[in-house]
Amino acid sequence: MEEKRESTRTLGARKEEAAVSWLRKRGVRIIERNFRCKQGEIDIIGRDGEYLVFFEVKYRKNAAAGSASEAVGTGKQKKIRKVSDFYRMIHGYPLDTPVRFDVIAIDGAQLEWIRNAFGY
Repeated sequence: MEEKRESTRTLGARKEEAAVSWLRKRGVRIIERNFRCKQGEIDIIGRDGEYLVFFEVKYRKNAAAGSASEAVGTGKQKKIRKVSDFYRMIHGYPLDTPVRFDVIAIDGAQLEWIRNAFGY
């Protein structure tokens, strides 16, 4: 059982790495990866133009469990917002910093960047 969990973790890390590489090629400056606090985790934090962007990376091997983009439900969105608040507070970002919440949805080999996937 432990071996399966490890391979899932490894696969997730590979998909996040692919997302980071893909985003960098499109001009996103990666600031931090896998930011964790007691409220939760954010996969990737970056700058896209004037925006401080909090990225959630979701991968689905196939459609059996639904699409990757559908996996970021309201509960996950709420958690990401809380973590982003904490991140901005501890790093001294002004309240008027433009913020965006994006999803990198990877379905099989297809990667989709959903900008402004959900609001604050």
